[in-house]
Amino acid sequence: MAASGPLPVTQDLSTLHAKLQGLLRFLREALSISSAHTVDFYTESVWEQVVDLPPETVLAVLRSAAEAEAQPSEARLQVEAESGSDITDFPKIFCETSQKLVSVEAFALAAKYYSVQNLGICTPFEQLLVALRGNQKQRTDGNVKPDEFMNLKKSHEVQAMSELISSVADYCGIKQIVDLGSGKGYLSSFLSLKYGLKVYGIDSSNTNTHGAEERNRKLKKHWKVYRRRSKLDVNGLALQMTKERKVQDQIKFKADTEGVCNSSTANQEKMSTSDFLEDFSGSVISNIRKQMENLHVYSHREENLCFENTFSLRDLLPINAIEPPSSSHIPKRKMSEANKERRKMTSKSNESNIYSPLTSFITAESELHDIIKDLEDCLMVGLHTCGDLAPNTLRIFTSKSEIKGVCSVGCCYHLLSEEFENPHKECTQEKWGFPMCHYLKEERWCCGRNARMSACLALERVAVGQGLPTESLFYRAVLQDIIKDCYGITKCDRHVGKIYSKSSSFLDYVRKSLKKLGLDESKLPERIIMDYYEKYKPRMNELEAFNMLKVVLAPCIETLILLDRLCYLKEQDDIAWSALVKLFDPVKSPRCYAIIALKKQQ
Repeated sequence: MAASGPLPVTQDLSTLHAKLQGLLRFLREALSISSAHTVDFYTESVWEQVVDLPPETVLAVLRSAAEAEAQPSEARLQVEAESGSDITDFPKIFCETSQKLVSVEAFALAAKYYSVQNLGICTPFEQLLVALRGNQKQRTDGNVKPDEFMNLKKSHEVQAMSELISSVADYCGIKQIVDLGSGKGYLSSFLSLKYGLKVYGIDSSNTNTHGAEERNRKLKKHWKVYRRRSKLDVNGLALQMTKERKVQDQIKFKADTEGVCNSSTANQEKMSTSDFLEDFSGSVISNIRKQMENLHVYSHREENLCFENTFSLRDLLPINAIEPPSSSHIPKRKMSEANKERRKMTSKSNESNIYSPLTSFITAESELHDIIKDLEDCLMVGLHTCGDLAPNTLRIFTSKSEIKGVCSVGCCYHLLSEEFENPHKECTQEKWGFPMCHYLKEERWCCGRNARMSACLALERVAVGQGLPTESLFYRAVLQDIIKDCYGITKCDRHVGKIYSKSSSFLDYVRKSLKKLGLDESKLPERIIMDYYEKYKPRMNELEAFNMLKVVLAPCIETLILLDRLCYLKEQDDIAWSALVKLFDPVKSPRCYAIIALKKQQ
């Protein structure tokens, strides 16, 4: 275990329960907004049912709130000043009789108050890294960037998460990583190649596994090319230094000769061995370090091996600079064999740090020993594990003694299974994606699929101008009204998909959508289709305003899901430390929160 300080203090279970209680009070009133489906916006008259304000007012207030985002502390202070240290009642937000939204300002402030960041339940990423490392420096070259091999979003995610995982692994003295839902293997490959960890990547898709294996092979080949290039760079530096040394010797010889001819040798400066060594350590070593710092491809450990195998300090010195030890009399042929043997040992050492893609469908009851034959003390990780895989990752962590730590970033909340979503439907499922903790189970809390879907909306992206696709949502909502009126279909299980991006106009969109849904589009003349468009076009701002309300509320629903998982971990007796950490820039990667936990040492 690395020399490190105590881990950051996190909030205890009773404090988290108090946060949950306040959040649930707000969501009981506000969930109707997130539960409404945009597709049914016009057919179900959603605006009239949920909001008691004109859309222009809602949009104006939310735009002002977005502009005030630069001063987040003021919003929180205002909320606390109006209602004490916590919000316990909401008469200004929703009408007590109709339950409709009556104050957008209070709604926006409450939603902000109950977001992850403002509840104070997050542990700062940098603070955690400092605690994990203590006085230890990061063990790899800081210039190594994953963007050589993946897009900017994935590069950002892999770089931050791999740094955390390697620090936790060092802290726990662990070399084996199990990556659940490894997908294309980017995180697994990077942990193996850069940090020298032995990684098993498990994915349910055989296609993903084979693709990850091939991608990893190419990455390793790419990595080796970089390493060879780096060795050539260093050898080139040595050759350049030798040439420069020859020039210096020639200049010195010429100066000495001229000095003898002019009988002024006393005035000539002679370069002794110590003078050269001093100069060498001051400038040449500095140049070597600069050269090495510019290599972007291998870890600090690999860097040292590469440096040692390429040349020694002796190779750069003139023959008479130092007294040769007895080992210098070893024949060149035998020295070459020794170097070859050392390279073999190095190669074997590097091969032990590998990434192995495996195919298996993981559930909470999965036996890792059946999947990984040489399972040992390890960390379990998951980068954007879909739906139930994120909670199942935590359940496996708590149930398997070999797993000493977990780092899980979930996504696709809409794919979570909910225990209390269909209470009257018979189901044999025992482990549910939500809720996990005792508190929410006792409350029999249910969000519903639409609310979980809205939890995936990205408030930060909308705030920086990456707005919602209002027109495409508008097209879909109007299409739904056409399907209901003209075909008598109120609920349609089939999805239209990404037809909007392939359509030249609303008319074209409707024709293509009806065809995809298996409906006779020739039944509708162009005039009728365009009449629907003209009917709802003046009400497009209602849909825009309503979706903005859903975006503002989205972080609260995500907070509920994350708090549920964190409370579940806090309920376990053998867990020494658990926390919620913001790993990524939410504009680059909206699902940016990691659940991290370590077990007690036995």
